[in-house]
Amino acid sequence: MQKIKFTFKFFPVVSGLIFLCVCSNLTVRAQGDLMVFPKRIVFEGTTKTNELNLANIGKDTARYNISFVQYRMNENGSFTEVTTPDEGQNFADKFLRYYPRSITLAPKESQVVKIQLTKTDQMTPGEYRSHIYFRAIPNAKPLGEEDTKKDTTTVSIRLVPIFGVTIPAIIRVGASTTQVTLSELQFSNQNDTIPVLNLKFNRTGNMSIYGDISVVLQAPNGKNTEVGRASGIAVYTPNPARRFQVPLLKKGNVNYHSGTLHVEYTSPTDVKPIKYAEADLRLN
Repeated sequence: MQKIKFTFKFFPVVSGLIFLCVCSNLTVRAQGDLMVFPKRIVFEGTTKTNELNLANIGKDTARYNISFVQYRMNENGSFTEVTTPDEGQNFADKFLRYYPRSITLAPKESQVVKIQLTKTDQMTPGEYRSHIYFRAIPNAKPLGEEDTKKDTTTVSIRLVPIFGVTIPAIIRVGASTTQVTLSELQFSNQNDTIPVLNLKFNRTGNMSIYGDISVVLQAPNGKNTEVGRASGIAVYTPNPARRFQVPLLKKGNVNYHSGTLHVEYTSPTDVKPIKYAEADLRLN
C-alpha cells in the first residue's frame, strides 16, 4: 500500500474540548477503520454516475457525515484547504449530488455511496475538482471511559479525536490538452543512508495528470534493475509543477555510482498503459 500523508488541524470549541481532524486524499483507515474505494472518482465522456464502496473493518460501529471540501495542491504535493478557487481552478461540488449524506456502519458492514453528475448544461470545457469528505462523528463518550467525579475548582481539557478521509472528485469536460515533462532529476542519499531520486513534474494544458512513476537503473553492463516505484502521483490544475521524491532500492549489489537512472511516468496500472513522460539521469 502506498504511503499515506496526513494533515492535522486543531479546532478550539466550547466545553473545553479540542477536536483533531485527520484528512487524507487517499484510501485510508479512519475511525472505525473506514476503507474507501476507489481512492478517486472521475466523470468524463458519457459517465454520469459513480459509486464509492465504504467498509468498516473495525470492531466498533462508526458514523460519518459526508460533505465537500476544497483543496489547493502545493508544489510539494501537500494540500491547503481553500474557500475560493485559485486562478484557473474550478470547484466541482455544485455540479455533483450524492446520497446518502451520512452513514452508520456496524463492524464488518459495507455500504455504497452514489455520486451523480448534474447541471451539465452550465459547464464550460475544462476540469472541475472538489474533495468528498467523510467526517467521523465521535462517540459521546470514548469506549472504556468511566464516569469520574467532577472537580469544579479546576478547568480540565480532554482531547477527542475526530478522523476524516477525503478523496478527489473530478469532472472533465471537452478534450484534454494536457502535457507533462520531467526535469531537475537529482540523486542523493537522504540522511547519508537512504538513496532517493528527486524530480520535478512540469504540467501544461487544461486538465490534471495522474499516473505511476517507475525508476530503472541501467548498468554499464546492460543489466536493467527496477529500483523505485510510486503509484498514484497527481499534478492537479491549475498547478504548473510538482516536486516529488522517490525512495530507491538499497541493496549491496545495486551500484548508484555508475550507469543511468531511467524514469517513466505512465498511466495507472489498472488502465491501458500510456507513457506520459520519461527522462534519464546519468550517474557518475
